Amino acid sequence: MAGKPKILIAESANFSPRALSVLVGIGQVLMADLDRHELKFALKDADILWVRLRHQLDEDLMSCAPRLKVIVSPTTGLNHIDLEAAARRNITVLCLRGETEFLRDIRATAEHTLALMLALMRRLPAATRHVQSGGWNRDLFRGNELCGKTVGVVGYGRLGKLVSRYVQAFEARVIVTDPYVNEPALEPGLKLTPLLRLLREADIVTLHVNLNAETKGFFGQEQFGAMKRGAWFVNTARGELIDEAALLKALKSRQLAGAALDVLNNEPCPNLREHPLVVYSRRHPNLLITPHLGGCTSESMQKTELFMAEKLGELLASKPIFSEVAAREAISSGVAAARG
Repeated sequence: MAGKPKILIAESANFSPRALSVLVGIGQVLMADLDRHELKFALKDADILWVRLRHQLDEDLMSCAPRLKVIVSPTTGLNHIDLEAAARRNITVLCLRGETEFLRDIRATAEHTLALMLALMRRLPAATRHVQSGGWNRDLFRGNELCGKTVGVVGYGRLGKLVSRYVQAFEARVIVTDPYVNEPALEPGLKLTPLLRLLREADIVTLHVNLNAETKGFFGQEQFGAMKRGAWFVNTARGELIDEAALLKALKSRQLAGAALDVLNNEPCPNLREHPLVVYSRRHPNLLITPHLGGCTSESMQKTELFMAEKLGELLASKPIFSEVAAREAISSGVAAARG
């Protein structure tokens, strides 16, 4: 195994066997499930780090990894990685961003978006808890249908397109806003609408916007205030896109009938139990929060992990990391032999 890079998989639960087979062929693999303290210790020997979304990879963690050359994250979003710190340390970050062709077959987040819409409008979590406590009164949980509603899709990229198709299957009207898309790019039956008008018309608003410097916090008090009173809001993109205090205010004032979130700002949040939105959700069934489940299906994770393992193999074949590791191992062996 001398000369092969050391690959640390820091979140290995249910890791793809096919992806693992690829990785074993290109490096020395350590499978683990680590908390932050354990990760700091394990990083000192790692050439390559593989993560999902559990850890915030910041300057503090990277400083514990003197050998680290590559970070692999099978995600499109990278707000869990300090990209500037990685660049300063000449660490290559591999992810799914920009892999348009491959991602067309990754549908988990779009399906989860639809699931959250239906769970919110049909009050499913509260109804389930009611039965678990011995109740059987359906009149307490009269919900609303998606059919006939107007759904505003903010962001018409890969996920926005998929969600639009799924919603149309329920015979809902779909309107779209995206400054980078023109009318001919829309699929049949969709209408391109300025954001403010979309907010005024939509019964449900769902976010599918990439997080960057321009979009961070772009959906705040003004946007929530512009929404139709009694509308629903869904965010399965990134928590940093919205002003969470403004969302909480809109829920408390009943400007919104409800909201469903799969993401929070700065997740995983410290002291999550006391997060204002989490506290509100414990007492109010009109706010549903799931722990970033969007891409978390067996099918999607198997596909993305295999794809990223192959992408890592291609990178290592084109970069001199093998020779660097081999040289380091040779020096170590020579020193050991001399001491022997």
